[in-house]
Amino acid sequence: WTSYSDQKNFAAAAAAHEWILSLDADEELSPELKAALLRWKQGTPEFEVYEMARRAFYLGAWIGHSGWYPDRQRRLYRRGAAAFSGIIHESLRYGGHVGRLHGDLWHYTIRTFGEHRDKVEKYSTLAARQMMDSGRRHWRAGMWLAAPWAGFRSYVVRAGFLDGSRGLRIAYMAARTVWLKYQKLGRLLELR
Repeated sequence: WTSYSDQKNFAAAAAAHEWILSLDADEELSPELKAALLRWKQGTPEFEVYEMARRAFYLGAWIGHSGWYPDRQRRLYRRGAAAFSGIIHESLRYGGHVGRLHGDLWHYTIRTFGEHRDKVEKYSTLAARQMMDSGRRHWRAGMWLAAPWAGFRSYVVRAGFLDGSRGLRIAYMAARTVWLKYQKLGRLLELR
C-alpha cells in the first residue's frame, strides 16, 4: 500500500473496459445520478472526464453548505485520459474540459464527532509531512492566521451556519485541522 491515488490508478490500469466510474466504499449513487448515468451510457460521450456533486451525510444529516456541498468530484472518465493524484484527498487530474452529470454522489462520511476528531488527527499529520516534503518552512503564521480563517470561511463565507450545529462543528474542525497541520509541521522541522 502506498496511497489511495496509487491504488485507484492500479485498479484503473487493470480494468477491462474503456470507461471507469470510481466510487469509494462509503459512497453511493443517488437515484437521480443513476438515471443520469444510464442516459449518458445511451449516448456518445462528449467529454473524456465527467464530474458530479457529492453530498456528505455527517452526524446523521445531509450537509448542504459549509463548503461541503456541492463538492464536485471527477469520477467518471475514459481510462488513460486522466489519473488520480494526491496523498490525503486524492482527486482525478485532467487538463481538458470536464462534463457534468446531474444528481448527487452520496457520501456517508462521519457518524460520530470522535470519528471526525480521529480523521483530523490522521489527515493533519499527513498534511504536515506533505508540506515539509514540498519545502514548506513557515508554520507559525499558518497556526495563528490560516486556522481562524478556515473556521470563519466554513461557517460564514460558505454559509455553514445554515447547517445548524453540524455547520458549527464542521467549521471548528476545519480550523482545528489547519491549526494541527501547521503545529505538526513546526514539530517536524524542530526534529530535523
